[in-house]
Amino acid sequence: MFLIKTDKARHELSPGCRSLGQRERALLLMADGQRSVTDFGQLFGGRDEAGRVALHLVREGYLLDRGPLAQDRVPVPEQEQPADPAPGAADAFDGKRSLATTRMFLFDLCERMFVRRDPLLADRFREMLREARDRGAMLAVASGMLDEIEKAAGTERAESIRERIDRLLPAAAVH
Repeated sequence: MFLIKTDKARHELSPGCRSLGQRERALLLMADGQRSVTDFGQLFGGRDEAGRVALHLVREGYLLDRGPLAQDRVPVPEQEQPADPAPGAADAFDGKRSLATTRMFLFDLCERMFVRRDPLLADRFREMLREARDRGAMLAVASGMLDEIEKAAGTERAESIRERIDRLLPAAAVH
């Protein structure tokens, strides 16, 4: 993920405007479309934390992903784009489907859903996500997280998150 600033980010960085923390502002300053999330890992003590902060800034509208081949990407034809998100879905998503985006979402989900409630479980899920090297392993971790979310927040919430994960994942390869 190669990040660039939006107008909202430029406004945040202008004198007299400070609604974000120092780490978020540092990431905004460095986001120039030439550096990837991996490059920001040094600022945040690791790629995972940098990815979590970057994903938050993308969601809040401060940053956009402009991958190294962004200008070469083929836009999705209008008829293939969903008109509205499914009822109960977290939010609309119009970004690139990828395992990396899904992984960042799962790390963020782990922080939001488990860190305060069960720090040991959060640590376990984070470690499992770090070790997940392929789609199957990542989906296995997601399934465990969804089981715990269903226990804590109900079936509807878990289903909403499951739909979001499905929208983030790239289409499965057919062999």
